[in-house]
Amino acid sequence: MRPWRSWTLAFRVSALFALIACLVVTGLGMYLYTSARQSLEVRADYTLIGRVEHFRNLLHDLYNVEQMEQRPALFESMLGNEQDVRIFRRQGEAPFINMNPDNLTPPAMTPVAIGMPLAISSLHDGMRADGVRVRWVAALADVGNHNDTVEIVAAYVMTQESRMMTVYLWRVVAAVALTVLLTSVLGFAVLRRDLMPLTRMSRRAAEITPANLSTRLREEDAPAELRQLAGALNAMLDRLENGYEHLSQFSADLAHEIRTPVNILMGQTQVTLGQRRNVEEYEQLLESNLEELTRLSRIIENILFLAQTDHAQLVVDRSAIDLREELQKIADYFEGVAAERDMQFEVDAAPGLACSANLVMWRRAVSNLVVNAVRYGDAGTAIRISVRPTADGIAIDVANRGMAMTRQQMERMFDRFYRGDKSRSEFTESNGLGLAIVKAIMTVHGGTAAVACSADGWIAFSLRFPTRGKIASR
Repeated sequence: MRPWRSWTLAFRVSALFALIACLVVTGLGMYLYTSARQSLEVRADYTLIGRVEHFRNLLHDLYNVEQMEQRPALFESMLGNEQDVRIFRRQGEAPFINMNPDNLTPPAMTPVAIGMPLAISSLHDGMRADGVRVRWVAALADVGNHNDTVEIVAAYVMTQESRMMTVYLWRVVAAVALTVLLTSVLGFAVLRRDLMPLTRMSRRAAEITPANLSTRLREEDAPAELRQLAGALNAMLDRLENGYEHLSQFSADLAHEIRTPVNILMGQTQVTLGQRRNVEEYEQLLESNLEELTRLSRIIENILFLAQTDHAQLVVDRSAIDLREELQKIADYFEGVAAERDMQFEVDAAPGLACSANLVMWRRAVSNLVVNAVRYGDAGTAIRISVRPTADGIAIDVANRGMAMTRQQMERMFDRFYRGDKSRSEFTESNGLGLAIVKAIMTVHGGTAAVACSADGWIAFSLRFPTRGKIASR
């Protein structure tokens, strides 16, 4: 694990701010340092050029070189710094004025001719042993009207400038260090203060437990950058709370559903084993136990199917289903059960209408609705099964007359283990999973399942498949 990953966010951001400040201030300081050094060098160059030109003018006003040799102090004290070099000599002869305190060796230079002005390009660079920069120049000057020529070799030793730049450099270093320190301290303090909403959000989130899922993060106290995060986390908590409540209710209902057949099995078996029985009584016990075991098996099968639709991306094989033919088959299959309650089917499906779905799942969904209609419909009424095209597919409606339902009942109709009344457990699909399976099948197909209750007592369940097709009439 990299060390900086264990640092706090405030510390890491403060360190980055300090690094950025260090780079910026260092760059600015070096720019100013370079600019100041260049300015001082240019100033020294112009000072050297000005003084050498002044020497040339003085020599031009003299009558002869002997006057200069007689008053050397006048020229020796005119350049400024004690370390500066002043050498005057006739060409090819030894210098008659030689001021060179540091015994510097002039570089090879071509003197500027008489009448030619001095320029910065005429200067030559040099370096003293201690690293101080030296600027050299050589020029020829005429003396009076005797046609004497003197070579002037001068150098400006930038001692003062070097000291000034050394002090300036240390000031830049101090400014960089102070800036980094202040940026780190102030940045850390500001970040700690501005990150307090995150701390409050963490404390609030720590209060959320399975027994306290209703707690939410306060979006109004969060800054704009964290408000969207708080909203997303609250939406996630809403989903988790709904899922947890759904799972808790599902577990309780499942335990209740399984407990009933298990208690029946245990009770019947205990009573039978209480005394010796004949063969017929044992056979009756086994038949009763088989019915309860079949009920348990059906519950387990339905739960496994719902679990697959909830936690797996099912890929179902689809085919074109002739709706008129298949709906008529379902009506014929349940005709005997409906006749026991004096009910009859009315199938309304235009020839050629089809939908794309998995045939087994489609039959199971429609059959569950038909069983529900037979079970809860009023005796002596009709069960209407119809097909109608929609804007984006096909809708299959199964309607029957029955007891009116409230809005709350209709909203929970497709919930698992939900029962409108206790008598529902008396029928074969009595475990409260039939309509939940219908909804799961529609979800797998990308469709929807809905229920509506009209004022005249008709209860209609609708299955909306998102695709529609045509097949040849038969």
